[in-house]
Amino acid sequence: MKSLEETIMEVKKNLDQLKDLFLQSEKPPDRKDRELFEKVKRESKPLFELNEQWADLAEQYTYKVENSIVYPLQIKNTKENFELVILHSYYIDVPKKRYMELYNSIHYVLDQLLDSIEMNKKAGS
Repeated sequence: MKSLEETIMEVKKNLDQLKDLFLQSEKPPDRKDRELFEKVKRESKPLFELNEQWADLAEQYTYKVENSIVYPLQIKNTKENFELVILHSYYIDVPKKRYMELYNSIHYVLDQLLDSIEMNKKAGS
């Protein structure tokens, strides 16, 4: 099983790829198109699984570490935001400004988690 740090880095990489998809794609002509739905379902399944994985690990971490700078509610909200970004990246159904707010918010919390992990590593050594 991957560490929380490795999982976060994978989320960040996928998040960047989703942003590229959002910025480079055209809005689908028909959001109810069955082929599009199947494509989104197929391509997003591993992303939803990754989202579940990092959130579970992060939640365990915040309960285990006394001085975490990230709180369980932030993890819950970030998990939900990542789900939105996944879907918005395919359906292109929000303004770019809103998409970037979600994107930046997710990166911010992930970076805070990485900082917290690093601080606790140094404190433990």
